[in-house]
Amino acid sequence: MSSETILFEESLPGGGLWSWRLRRHTTLRITDLDGGANVGLMAYNAEQPLDRFNLPDTLKAQYTARLTRGHVLMSDLGHALLSITADSVGWHDPLGGHGHAALVKNKYGEATYQEKRNEWFRNAHDNFLIELGKYGLGRRDLVANINFFSRLDVDVAGKMKFHPGNSRAGDFVDLRAEMNVLVVLNTCQHPLDPNPAYAPRPVKLTVRETPPPGASDFCRNFRDENQRSFILTERLFPGTST
Repeated sequence: MSSETILFEESLPGGGLWSWRLRRHTTLRITDLDGGANVGLMAYNAEQPLDRFNLPDTLKAQYTARLTRGHVLMSDLGHALLSITADSVGWHDPLGGHGHAALVKNKYGEATYQEKRNEWFRNAHDNFLIELGKYGLGRRDLVANINFFSRLDVDVAGKMKFHPGNSRAGDFVDLRAEMNVLVVLNTCQHPLDPNPAYAPRPVKLTVRETPPPGASDFCRNFRDENQRSFILTERLFPGTST
């Protein structure tokens, strides 16, 4: 990363919310600062938000129930939104969804802003809606999210179990934008995290310029379906370099 231009960098506290229009061929690195972070993420075509992240298509096109380096986050129209170009964790959860206010209250108790100020208990559902509202989007625009840094194990009966210690301090994941992408995320705890205390963890966000993917790009060639998603995306940008 030292040879690439860092555009900006910031820290996001546990329970925080964030969004950005990530420009095509820039990369967002998310770094787990303390270990045990969870980062819920949704993604949309920034030019046409009705073309948004499609979790079922992303998973079935790449024959997977987890996400790591090489996987591409695909949209409803088969476009490549974000590619996972680097990953020190190796397993990110696409199945667990996100929590809401009632879950947080039942699990951790209640701590209002009036009582705790910035230490009040947030929830992922409301955080997503707050960020979406900044772009004229709302409840009907919610999509299935990814939980970066978290892992769920599934037993033979289909029961999902949270895997503690999946991410350590300093672990990171790189997301390269293959088009102009609206990224919406929050750092609330995973809904299946068994920790009885409200203790969301902070992350660092780094946005940097990165070169466009070439013909031999690992993510592009990870699956045949990935190649098709790249081709469809490049048709949106005729006359520009790939």
